Amino acid sequence: MYVDLGSALDATPGVSRDSLERLDDQVATAHDRIEAGRNDHDHGYAALNLPARVDLDAIRSAVAPFADAEAVLTVGIGGSGLGAATLANALAGPDDPDAYVLDNVDPEHVARLLDSLPLARTAVNVVSKSGTTVETLSNFLVVREAMADAGVDWTDRTLVTTGESGNLRQLADAHDLPLLSVPDGVPGRFSVLSSVGLAVAAIQGHDLDAICAGAADTADGLSGSLFETPAYAYGAATYALAARGATTNVMMPYAERLETFAEWFAQLWAESLGKDGLGQTPARALGATDQHSQLQLYRAGPREKVVTLLRPTHRPDRPIPETDLDGLSYLGGSTLGDLIDAEFGATEASLAASGVPAIRVEIDGVDERSLGALLYGMEAACVLYGELAGVSTFTQPAVEWGKRAARGLLGGGDVPAAEAVEDRASLRIDP
Repeated sequence: MYVDLGSALDATPGVSRDSLERLDDQVATAHDRIEAGRNDHDHGYAALNLPARVDLDAIRSAVAPFADAEAVLTVGIGGSGLGAATLANALAGPDDPDAYVLDNVDPEHVARLLDSLPLARTAVNVVSKSGTTVETLSNFLVVREAMADAGVDWTDRTLVTTGESGNLRQLADAHDLPLLSVPDGVPGRFSVLSSVGLAVAAIQGHDLDAICAGAADTADGLSGSLFETPAYAYGAATYALAARGATTNVMMPYAERLETFAEWFAQLWAESLGKDGLGQTPARALGATDQHSQLQLYRAGPREKVVTLLRPTHRPDRPIPETDLDGLSYLGGSTLGDLIDAEFGATEASLAASGVPAIRVEIDGVDERSLGALLYGMEAACVLYGELAGVSTFTQPAVEWGKRAARGLLGGGDVPAAEAVEDRASLRIDP
């Protein structure tokens, strides 16, 4: 992963080279805290040890029964699904099993998806660390029933990824299901480089060693200076820009296969850093598509954004055919790759010309090693940002409040949070 902060230096809001050099002392102190947390395998910091600690043989063994899969369905929500989806959508080739994630409980969507799947040839990976996540367990019960109705033995098609105790662990033990453990000390949004994110990649046949090697390269490169560590450069610069008013971070990959990565990033950034009135709101865009829908706002709207422009430097290409249409002859001899690179450059220049801060992030390609480096790099950047901001990066109290409220509304006990929902004010306007 490569990071270029040049377009953030003279922007409004912006961060100067001098201020970054002053901030670097704080980065060094934060790095020491991060390293101490990693050495002690403390909660949250343990995620940054995953490249060396993940048991790839256990993952390969657990997915071996699904070698015949034509589709793989992850039943999980948040970090239990987004990491797997990011890797699957970025890496899937035309001959790989199609990957789907059931992470919402919209009944119409669930029904349509299950009706479209070849259930007898679908591997189901149900993921919940606690084994009690209401959306995940509800969807899994529906999937299990759909398989039974289709004459499919669900126990032959199900992999469980969960914690050391709970309903899913008991279910797996009772039915002798293939089982993977969610690592201790790793919040779900930081779990992509563990069994949580890698099982689907394994079923699709991707190179797990290369994913972890890319992550390990980034881990080995962490140092106490933002000028030596791209991940820290990104985390420190976004922190500094947020402190100066850039409270929205637009993640804009210029590769269709990285669109789900922007979703993964949005959870990582929002759930980790949105505490105590602080944080940076992640927004998702896709280059070049959203140059035609959102760039107007970024360039001419409120000055509270930084735009992260992400692209691979190498990708498969396709030539643009010659044409005799008036005004289009200049396209002959160029390629779609040339065009999307020009679009990337135009967006970067457009933002710079209007004084909007942008950060360029580049990876070598959309492949296993580069994705491992990118995912680990953004996790490290997020942890550094949290250290600099003084927030509790690895907790999510607002999310837990919502979970309790939902359980209470469903009759899962006497929950005060549910009463707050029922007692809300209303101002209804009827036609």
